[in-house]
Amino acid sequence: MEIKDQGVGRIAYLLDYGLDEAQFQMIVRGEQSIGRLNQDWAAARLLEFAPYEDIIRIIGYSALVQNWPRWRAKISSESRRRGLDFLSNWLLKNHPELCV
Repeated sequence: MEIKDQGVGRIAYLLDYGLDEAQFQMIVRGEQSIGRLNQDWAAARLLEFAPYEDIIRIIGYSALVQNWPRWRAKISSESRRRGLDFLSNWLLKNHPELCV
């Protein structure tokens, strides 16, 4: 479930950028860039502020595990980094089929 702004229908973690979810998903998949808003920016924004369900729905397990080493340094929240470190390692160990 996305966290949406009341009355506007925009995702709360994107309000300050004026992007809708479709544009954001294109950026996070690497299909589009808007100035400095590229895939790494979008992934970091998602990983830093979105609920877990949105992270998995938009990025997916495979892309998360494959790109986590590159994205990790962009996350300022220590607790988010620890949680995503755990998830990435746990997936590789317990569900490698989800990481391909």
